[in-house]
Amino acid sequence: MTTAALEEVRSWPGTVSIQKAASALGISRNQLSRLIRSGQSPVRTIEMGSYCRVVTASLARVLDGGEA
Repeated sequence: MTTAALEEVRSWPGTVSIQKAASALGISRNQLSRLIRSGQSPVRTIEMGSYCRVVTASLARVLDGGEA
């Protein structure tokens, strides 16, 4: 991911949808959803009732080559 794209992700709200996070990771929403359900997600998530949100700081760390 380019520095400009990573800076854009860092400017996002504290949590984002699975769709938006998957797009930033370059994978499909379904693939990220499967990873989350199996406990193998590369990013931290927050469960909000029936909704699941991805923690933007975690996403940025992963995109920067770090760990969630």
